[in-house]
Amino acid sequence: MANNYEHSNKRQRTDDGSRDPEDRFKPSPSPCVHVRGLSEHAIEGDLVEAVQHFGTVRDVMMMPRKRQALIEFEDINGAKNCVEYCQQGNSIYVAGQPAFFNFSLSQKIQRPGEGEDARPPNHILLFTILNPQYPITVDVMHTINGPYGQVQRIVIFKKNGVQAMVEFDNVESAKRAKQSLNGADIYSGCCTLKIEYAKPTRLNVVRNDSESWDYTNPALGGKEPPGGRGQPLLQEPRFGSAPAPYNGPAGSGFGGGPGGPPGFGGPGYYDDGFDGYGRPGPYGGPGERFGPKGAPDRYGRGGSFEGGAGSQGAVCMVYGLNMDKMNCDRLFNLFCLYGNVVRIKFLKSKEGSAMIQLGDPISVERAIANLNNAFFFGNKLQLSMSKQAFLQEVPNPHELPDGTTSYKDYMGNRNNRFTNPEAAQKNRIQSPSKVLHFFNAPPNIREEEVFELFDTAIGKRPLKMKQFPSKTERSCTGLVEFESKADGIEALVMVNHTPINSAGGKTPFIFKLCFSAMPLST
Repeated sequence: MANNYEHSNKRQRTDDGSRDPEDRFKPSPSPCVHVRGLSEHAIEGDLVEAVQHFGTVRDVMMMPRKRQALIEFEDINGAKNCVEYCQQGNSIYVAGQPAFFNFSLSQKIQRPGEGEDARPPNHILLFTILNPQYPITVDVMHTINGPYGQVQRIVIFKKNGVQAMVEFDNVESAKRAKQSLNGADIYSGCCTLKIEYAKPTRLNVVRNDSESWDYTNPALGGKEPPGGRGQPLLQEPRFGSAPAPYNGPAGSGFGGGPGGPPGFGGPGYYDDGFDGYGRPGPYGGPGERFGPKGAPDRYGRGGSFEGGAGSQGAVCMVYGLNMDKMNCDRLFNLFCLYGNVVRIKFLKSKEGSAMIQLGDPISVERAIANLNNAFFFGNKLQLSMSKQAFLQEVPNPHELPDGTTSYKDYMGNRNNRFTNPEAAQKNRIQSPSKVLHFFNAPPNIREEEVFELFDTAIGKRPLKMKQFPSKTERSCTGLVEFESKADGIEALVMVNHTPINSAGGKTPFIFKLCFSAMPLST
């Protein structure tokens, strides 16, 4: 490593020992981008979300104590696009706050250790808990990791401070957890998480207690931890507290622009504290970020799990989408049952993932409570509350596999069902089921036409249908039943809000669907 430091010194200093202004102010293009002036709430997922449109992100190294990070793009063009965008006077918002981006002196991210740069993603994560002011137990670790996938084993140890390994049942769940939790606080102002992929392929647990647990082997003893089938240990875990408030759009003058955020050195300042390989250099680095971050209650407000109802954000993270079937409108068809949909954005850097901004945090909680782990189109849906306070407009969205746009604004859409208190009261919040309630169909529609509607959309016909008598005869309502819950979800996603022409009608009827708890009697 000394050779790398020497290499860094040669690049950063002139013959007389002074720093070379060219290296300080205009570092050479690199796949790595150095980020400064981050919000104290920013996590790895916020960074990926903020820069994903410039290029695919390979890795992120968070420095939460310094409010900095390194981002390594898979292609140097992604890094160039990102930096040039900022150099043109634009601001990139991360977790609701503008940050400053410049090329790093590092060419790749490599944490100290034995070749961790080559370590592939693993289903086991290594957590290092910085500033652990409160006890870290398996209950705590299970509570914060549970929303991202099936946790199989947890082991906590104190070899290098407080660390833990969490084993998921698959790599995708571990990836989601790492992106969502890396850099977050378990409690406000302390217990900050640094997450890496671990080396082992399986954790060995010899007993179930507060420092180790095998959720697949109850024979090891111990009571079922609160993070399992019972109530969670932390009613309001507060890791990654409430997201930063919206401070205005890019270019609004809020500390952004080419000068960077307030208190930051602006475009003329540069020293990323790393050598040419993403390791701590002679001018500082990750090792300096330890220390108190502030009192646990410094925010002056409470926050719930991932910025829940107590926060200002109302953005839902959606994972596990079948991209051959899903697009913005079809996601809208499903989520509009639980709240007003404001914006939907599919993530280019994470296939099968999207973000949905709803009208309020309560709507996000309703959607998660009813749709998390729902199975349809061969995939299991995974939902969690995002720390991002809002979805920014995407000026140049990419194209989805079906040719539609990856971003859509639904503000003011007439198919939203919670537009006022009177309309909201008519919506019965119901979990997915195989029975669908349909309404606003043409009054003279025949059963065969309804069956054909579903057959055309999903290749499956309802098992049976029941039509309700209408007093006004202005429209038709009723129930249709499918063979399974998955078929019911697929039918609603594909057919909800389908326009149907009616003889003599000036405008088509918008065929609407929702889930029903009412059994369809023969």
